[in-house]
Amino acid sequence: MFTPSPMLLKLLYTRGSLHNLPDNGGVAFSLKNRLDTVHLTRIDSVRVDGRTLGPESITVDLGEGNVRPATEIGENGGLNFPVGQSITIRLHTEPLPEGMHPVHLHFQTDPFGELHVEVEDAIVHQDSRVRIPRQEQDDYSEAAIKARQRFAEQFTGQEFEHLTKYSFDAHMLQGNCEHFTGVAQIPIGLAGPLRVNGEHAQGDFLIPMATTEGTLVASYNRGMQVMNLCGGVKCTVIGDAMQRAPVFVFEDARGARDFAKWIEQEIGPIRAEAECTSRVAKLQYIDTYLANKFAYLRFNYSTGDAAGQNMVGRATFAACSWILENYKGAPIRHFYLESNFATDKKASQINVMRTRGKRVVAEAVIKRDILQQRMRVTPEQLAYHGQVSNVGAFLSGANNNGAHSANGITAMFIATGQDVANVSESSAGVVYSEVTPEKDLYLSITIPSLIVATHGGGTGLATQNECLRMLNCVGRGTVNKFAEIVAGVVLAGELSLAAAISSSDWVSSHEQYGRNR
Repeated sequence: MFTPSPMLLKLLYTRGSLHNLPDNGGVAFSLKNRLDTVHLTRIDSVRVDGRTLGPESITVDLGEGNVRPATEIGENGGLNFPVGQSITIRLHTEPLPEGMHPVHLHFQTDPFGELHVEVEDAIVHQDSRVRIPRQEQDDYSEAAIKARQRFAEQFTGQEFEHLTKYSFDAHMLQGNCEHFTGVAQIPIGLAGPLRVNGEHAQGDFLIPMATTEGTLVASYNRGMQVMNLCGGVKCTVIGDAMQRAPVFVFEDARGARDFAKWIEQEIGPIRAEAECTSRVAKLQYIDTYLANKFAYLRFNYSTGDAAGQNMVGRATFAACSWILENYKGAPIRHFYLESNFATDKKASQINVMRTRGKRVVAEAVIKRDILQQRMRVTPEQLAYHGQVSNVGAFLSGANNNGAHSANGITAMFIATGQDVANVSESSAGVVYSEVTPEKDLYLSITIPSLIVATHGGGTGLATQNECLRMLNCVGRGTVNKFAEIVAGVVLAGELSLAAAISSSDWVSSHEQYGRNR
């Protein structure tokens, strides 16, 4: 059991929630448990602008009409306050003026005991701008959704026939989409089955690809057919790490250097603080990079079946809270939880070298006769084409010397509920080819930063979960299987497009399959 630091406790407070209640009904703010399940056993006081209010002037709104006086909170063992639940604290006091106000909440919990939350929040001016309709109690109700649909039609002067039609309970979108109004229907085509010879994915897999680009599914399907005729694709996960990269600022370079040495010595308690925030996140190691008077710490975690960006953010915040409280060396002048060194949703060389998400290799040997018969190229032509392309990629500064890995990754990400913005990192690729002693073609791709999940995010939504079930990639321990399948799909696309360009079939294929005019 970890003890939340004052810095970590600030996460309980919902920023921007401070407001005056109507009809001089007092002041309110919201708390959301983002740390660990507890029992709230007592609210001792709330101080706003130096004015202290005791429990007799406080009520707790649990939602759905369940409002309790703070004086009754400790009855029957206290109020259960699980992770993810929000409550509203109402203060029976005079309205606050516009501007910033310090808020200090003093309360008791089981098992942590006495805790304090100290923050600043603002009472903001309520302007008369047009706002998108929403409902405080249930913003995913049919009434709330229809109100937004009517608003959109009235605001734009358009009628929406298809946007408003969907087949799932909108309440499942909580945590995935705000102001939900409708859906974007994206066509899904099937490619394969693809034979994958992985350590986690073994067998034939039907591949769902969501795209609006003509020839994409056909091209990947062609590559899969050729690889299947040659025994399939061999896939291996060779690395796994998700990062958050805080930065600590000192007066000079020596302060940063000494801090880095201390971090190395204290990795044990730092790891304990980080891992106490999650049953899944495991801190593997911390890379330290020094520049000027800055110490950049790149925390590297394994995150189970989740992609884990939010998970590692929370874990790193807890670890840094402990660091800030316990480091007794040169003063830390500034601290930022993210320094842009994790390069979240940005392509970067450090992720190519050090891994972000899963590092996966897909490789296949394509038989000479099959390559010539099916794709009208020889192994020598493709291998030479690869050398020429390497020069082009080098000159352009691209993060990929292959053809179009982002196509297959994006199509699978959309279909299976991945965070599509992660394609920026995931599209990085290192392609290698050679002619074997048997005159066949060896082709492989390393994807150094493939960020995928089979749990959390959008993977549990209606159609997205169905596509994951199509791949049999739901349930505990399936993320590496999914990563291997994605890598195999990417290699099929590389083979198909490279052959099309080498044989001059590329333009004619798009003319035949990719034109809708």
